[in-house]
Amino acid sequence: MNTANTTSGRPGLDTRQWPFITHKCRALRRLLLLGCYTLIFTFHPAAAQETAAGYHINIISATPVQSIRGLSVVTDEVVWASGTGGKVGSSTDGGKHWKWTTVTGCDSCDWRSLYAFNARKAIVLNAGAPALIFLTEDGGNSWKQVFYDNRPGIFFDAMQFFNEREGIAIGDPIDGKFTVIRTHNGGRSWKADPTPTLPAAAEGEAIFAASGTSMVLFPGNKVYFATGGQVARLFKSADNGKAYTIPLIQGSSTTGVFSIAFRDTANGIAVGGDYKQDTARKGNCMLTANGGRSWEAPAVPPGGYRSCVAWITPQLLIATGTSGTDISEDGGHHWKTIGKGFNVAAKARKGTKVYVAAKEIGVLDNR
Repeated sequence: MNTANTTSGRPGLDTRQWPFITHKCRALRRLLLLGCYTLIFTFHPAAAQETAAGYHINIISATPVQSIRGLSVVTDEVVWASGTGGKVGSSTDGGKHWKWTTVTGCDSCDWRSLYAFNARKAIVLNAGAPALIFLTEDGGNSWKQVFYDNRPGIFFDAMQFFNEREGIAIGDPIDGKFTVIRTHNGGRSWKADPTPTLPAAAEGEAIFAASGTSMVLFPGNKVYFATGGQVARLFKSADNGKAYTIPLIQGSSTTGVFSIAFRDTANGIAVGGDYKQDTARKGNCMLTANGGRSWEAPAVPPGGYRSCVAWITPQLLIATGTSGTDISEDGGHHWKTIGKGFNVAAKARKGTKVYVAAKEIGVLDNR
């Protein structure tokens, strides 16, 4: 506003009425501001999205773990979780009760990769050196070390199984090649892939172990995994290890793809961003309909950096990260923030329940 006009009066204006007019203007301004505040409160994006989504997270259990990143849901009732302090937990009643154990001699291990076969058998892989894999076949009462690697630079990021016997784990590059080990006997022993067959990494490229979901498997021993750092790419074993650029934010050690999920070999999603700027929405989510050869951004992205994404149904997805949890009901094109953030989310392989975990464990609900 031009202050010169407010003090001197203008032609045609009776300045004797100015105090009254000023009083009316101030009253009108207060009403307008009140209306604006009301609109902002009523139509704040997070509030509107939460109401529109109709989904929320029910916290079902506190845990003795500072940070859970491993989560494997066998059925709606059988759930395993793992994380810092060498701790692994399991529930056989849908998360109502948990049994927590610390793998002997592994108090400092961070079990970021976890795969549960059933209520009694599960396998964990730590992030860091030395690389360790432990297996239990009695519900966590005892654990057996089945893999050890203390090479400089060893760091595993994800572990998955094709079936009850065939499994694979991937890790950051050593001497310019990503690390790959496999099991053919249900995790009881592991063997490294020959160096000439390993996919090559670009300078400054690595894999994130934020939730153990940077890799997906398909029938026929097909493997997809995604990277971050200086570049963000999708590697596909079916294309002889060819890599496809994923146009998420990239270029530093804190950026790139942190999680991928594919409904089938063609339709997939990648999420991530910059974990040091966890509320930034630009470049944190991309969709593909042709197996990663090309990507498009959603019309409405998730609410910030996301460390995990998972399909619930052919159209329903969940994504979570330190700044919030989101739901998409249209295959990832529009996202709605529904509440606080977690490190990892997983749907039951043989069921419908969706669990989330960080320090607490929760269940997705839309009632």
